[in-house]
Amino acid sequence: MIPNLITVRHRRAGRRWHRLYVPILPLLLVLSPLLVIAVVGGLITCRVFGINPLGALRSAGQLFWALPGVRFEIEQGRTAVLVSVR
Repeated sequence: MIPNLITVRHRRAGRRWHRLYVPILPLLLVLSPLLVIAVVGGLITCRVFGINPLGALRSAGQLFWALPGVRFEIEQGRTAVLVSVR
């Protein structure tokens, strides 16, 4: 399943949690020009280091498809961040 939504929660020093919902599809549409540049840069990097570009693309796709259900929790001092991909 393709990830649809990223939820970011942020809390600072005893304050309330702040929640930010980021839908994936509109984000990809807005960043698509940069995505083309990133793909070209990745192809050039594969060529320089002798990596199979199709294998690298397949691995990146598998990583993207595995994202739904992932949670990242980071706490340092009195600051906490939680990122959840659905």
